[in-house]
Amino acid sequence: MNPREVKVLDKNSAFYGVPEEQLMENAGKGLAETIEKKYDCKECIIFCGTGNNGGDGFVAARYLSQKCKVKILLLGDIKSPLSLKNFRKVKRLGVSVYRFNEKIAKKCLNESDIIIDAMLGVGISGKLREPYSTAVRMINNAGKPIISVDIPTGFGGKIAVKPSLTVTFHDKKDGMNKQNSGEIIVKDIGIPKEAETFIGPGEMIYYPLPKEDSHKGENGVVVTIGGGPYIGAPSLSAMAALAAGADLSFLLTPENIWKVVASFSPNIITRPLEGEFLSEKHLPSIKKFIEKADAVIIGPGIGDRKESQKACWKVVQESIFLNKKVVVDADAILSLKGKDCKGRVIITPHAGEFNELTGITLPKDIEERKTIVMQEAKKLHAVILLKGNIDIITDGSAVKLNKIHNQAMTVGGTGDVLAGICGAMLSKGISPYNAARISAFLNGMAGNYAFEKKGYGMVASDLLQEIPEVLKNFLPNK
Repeated sequence: MNPREVKVLDKNSAFYGVPEEQLMENAGKGLAETIEKKYDCKECIIFCGTGNNGGDGFVAARYLSQKCKVKILLLGDIKSPLSLKNFRKVKRLGVSVYRFNEKIAKKCLNESDIIIDAMLGVGISGKLREPYSTAVRMINNAGKPIISVDIPTGFGGKIAVKPSLTVTFHDKKDGMNKQNSGEIIVKDIGIPKEAETFIGPGEMIYYPLPKEDSHKGENGVVVTIGGGPYIGAPSLSAMAALAAGADLSFLLTPENIWKVVASFSPNIITRPLEGEFLSEKHLPSIKKFIEKADAVIIGPGIGDRKESQKACWKVVQESIFLNKKVVVDADAILSLKGKDCKGRVIITPHAGEFNELTGITLPKDIEERKTIVMQEAKKLHAVILLKGNIDIITDGSAVKLNKIHNQAMTVGGTGDVLAGICGAMLSKGISPYNAARISAFLNGMAGNYAFEKKGYGMVASDLLQEIPEVLKNFLPNK
């Protein structure tokens, strides 16, 4: 398990009914129980950091203090509200707490039977700063058993704690082995199965917040190519890309409808393509816009003409060649049959389109469906976001499900909105798999918000109004 997925799990656990406070309680208790079983400890010292890893240490201190003398060394001001809450609990028990300095640390290390490293956990990277680097050196040189919490502090760096034992939570973290982590014991801390299987707000940790000094275009430029027989679909996609946070949204559509499409919103930049439908003759014009864009959406509203199908694959090929990422939706999906998408494409079929693409009629059983979709994603070297009662999102190796939506979202156009959100996520440099996960969450939550207000009379354009509200509620303000 990689460190960022641990954070995803924490947030999704709360969403599916087990709050982070309970996870921290379970982690600290599990740590204390393991130490009590493995060591005859009369006195221990716990080095606690300022985040949630330190919080696990505070919880463990409460339980260990019932059996042995516990001292806590703080490495700085506590930043996590949850850790602070547990720090106050342990303080009320009369456990000795000191600010880290070398003199106190040396004394505590000499007096202790074991050392507990609860300084830095998953998600911390780069060179260790003071006072952590000094603390790590002192811990490693103390000649006492060392127990690290979740991962050793400094894990993967030149300066890192070298523990006798690491008590890690839920699953082994990527890169852990006996050499860098000592004996590894995995403790179940009560993360619900749903949090691991289904997407939730945790996926939003992959959404990159704009920098304060960023300029127009630096947070995503999307070009949507679609329309001809249908007018609304490409417009919904292009507008959804903006609602999901892209800076610029271009829309290329046949000239017979482009003025109507342009009238839908002053926010999208609409350009005409000669004629009434997409064809290969448009490729030189389209290429100029692909070069400007970070991500391409192809397919909404293009229709099923053979000329358009050929053009769709050419657009995908050119986009991949130009190192762009692509969302392939609606009638463009069939153009990918038997093709290699080079790991740069999100495909967004429903079951019928999946059948046209692969020749496979999907069974109703979700586990069987999941296996088949994973196999086909691997063959296509693409991410498939299969839309259904339960969505399946897979890159052929990893897979997640989504059940965040409602019955009213069968209304036409919600899939076009989803494609637009996918394009926005890709334009921000997010990997196709993570972009699809975020997009399914944003689209589903926006649909649920719209349903609360409009009920069964909601339409796809209602989602456009709700996407910013979802971002506001599930992204940090800073």
